[in-house]
Amino acid sequence: MGGERGTIHQPSFRSRVIAVLSGLFLAGPVFAGGLGLASPGGYGLKIYRADYSLYPFVQVYFRTFDHKQQPLVNLNVLNIGLMVKGRAYDPMKRQYEIQSIRQRQEATRTVLVLDASKSMRGQPFEAAVRAAGRFIDSKRPQDEVAILSIRDRKEGYDLVSQFERDPGALGLRLLDVVADGQKTRLYDSIGAAMQLCGMAAQGSISPTSSNYIVSCSIVVFSDGLDDGSALSREELNARITSLTLPIPIYSLAYSRTSNAYFKNLESLSKNSFGIYYLVGETVARMQPIVEEIQNILQSDYVVTFRSYVPVDGEAHAFKLGVEYPTGSGKFTYEGASFEAIEPPPMPAIQQQIERLSHSIPALADDNPYFSQAATGQRSVPSVVPESELIAPRK
Repeated sequence: MGGERGTIHQPSFRSRVIAVLSGLFLAGPVFAGGLGLASPGGYGLKIYRADYSLYPFVQVYFRTFDHKQQPLVNLNVLNIGLMVKGRAYDPMKRQYEIQSIRQRQEATRTVLVLDASKSMRGQPFEAAVRAAGRFIDSKRPQDEVAILSIRDRKEGYDLVSQFERDPGALGLRLLDVVADGQKTRLYDSIGAAMQLCGMAAQGSISPTSSNYIVSCSIVVFSDGLDDGSALSREELNARITSLTLPIPIYSLAYSRTSNAYFKNLESLSKNSFGIYYLVGETVARMQPIVEEIQNILQSDYVVTFRSYVPVDGEAHAFKLGVEYPTGSGKFTYEGASFEAIEPPPMPAIQQQIERLSHSIPALADDNPYFSQAATGQRSVPSVVPESELIAPRK
């Protein structure tokens, strides 16, 4: 019983979440908005997409990373804090849940960019093709991959494959790539890969509500040399910075002659929320690296919550907070917004809403928030101006 000597009392679920949510108001973030890296010894959070097509349910897709850019594992509701328009959700009311994308049907997209210039001939190019094949083999059935090779074409690249799910078809197309380019228009090719990320699925792909595309990434195999691109590195980085949705660039920098241009790949990866891998001459490392990249892409999370904001067609701010490890007091947060809109009366959409309504039933009093009486403290304000949801207090 409470009060007995020698008893160790662990903080309750509610008190831990209150501590996390209090921190969203009272402390500076480890990572808040924009693209960047976790602080040394810390971790970060990046929201990729807030889907409100099933309103009043909002699904928030996000990626986590520690100081080594590796994903946080085994997150659950104990790690999550949620606020809508400055008011904190009470987790005991069970109005939100978290799942790993690995166990869901949503798909990811990846564009593989292969440097097919003559300087890559031989072992480096063969290793890159094998690693690209390994990446394709390790994807989930619903995930989509496209392939670009940097070659002597009018655009500076060859579209080897549009987005495709069939690993066999992708493998056959990959084998057709030949390292015979005279020039390496690296920046133009990566720019094309970014445009490809925004295209509608084609060919054998027919997206439905069960395979919603949640993210798109780029994996580049190159020595970093650019020769003759219409885009400069600065212009490409400016495009990356202006993206509404991040497109991470994972670059594998390898060469048997010189590492003089590796910094070009490092710049693009660091600016895009991706990772720069220094392979050098040790091309055998490529396959473990692409397996690591696949693990990162499949380790995203989705938080689904029921909103109680009335349908008004307006955008409303929310914050997602993560405490890691559970009970550590270390947290980070990210702000985004959703629109309170009425979904179209389509049978497939209504079925999904009914399924979510069973999982997260509506509250009789329409109040998912903490109350002052419930918390017993004043550390979590009941209302905070929406302008303060984007930047921390100074």
